[in-house]
Amino acid sequence: MKYPFLILVIAFFLLWLAAWVGGRLNKRADAMPEDERADFGVVQGATLTLLGLIIGFSFSMAIGRYDQRKTYEEAEANAIGTEYARADLLPPAEAARVRELLRKYTDLRIEFYVTRDPDDLGKINAETAGIQNELWAAASRPAMAQPSPVIALAVGGMNDVLNSQGYTQAAWLNRIPGAAWILMFAIAIFCNGLLGYGSRKFAMKLLVILPLVVAVSFFLIADIDSPRRGIIRVHPQNLDSLRSSFQ
Repeated sequence: MKYPFLILVIAFFLLWLAAWVGGRLNKRADAMPEDERADFGVVQGATLTLLGLIIGFSFSMAIGRYDQRKTYEEAEANAIGTEYARADLLPPAEAARVRELLRKYTDLRIEFYVTRDPDDLGKINAETAGIQNELWAAASRPAMAQPSPVIALAVGGMNDVLNSQGYTQAAWLNRIPGAAWILMFAIAIFCNGLLGYGSRKFAMKLLVILPLVVAVSFFLIADIDSPRRGIIRVHPQNLDSLRSSFQ
């Protein structure tokens, strides 16, 4: 989900509405017999447990994807820094060109992590692709002119730089599936409906607690799972340190 705050508002409204409808149905229907209330409590407890498990699994999925994005940011910085050092293995003209391009490339990668504007992101991706082509040309040209194991080492490092960007891009597109969100919302609505229906006294203040707690949980999952729109984001601290070392 790209808009965590929207998830918070929608989830709270839908879950509170489900609890209110359940409470209204209980108020209009005959009082539940005591012998049925025990069975109802078992069903209610089982559904709430299932909701808690699904929220826990979804939170674990979101954390895993967040850690993956952090890992690839570190891998990108290491690959660029290694190739910057291996540029000495190239002829002087190509080495200077590679280092100049790597500095620009690092700036673009930092902008990729911090931007929130989709238009700016499109421009960054286009410029990144262009510089990648220039980097590969600058590194591969000496290898084709005078093949040697030393130059091949520099070309291999450039390959790692380009691959790390692709892994990062894939990690940022890896999100919790929409089907999982639909399942969570459906079970949460059903649980809150049961909560309202099983209440002995129709107290609106009490029926707000569970919808609020679940909505906040959904918000936290959506926030972690949203690389650009959320509050909890991956900061390019390793790339920032690398850029400072270039200076």
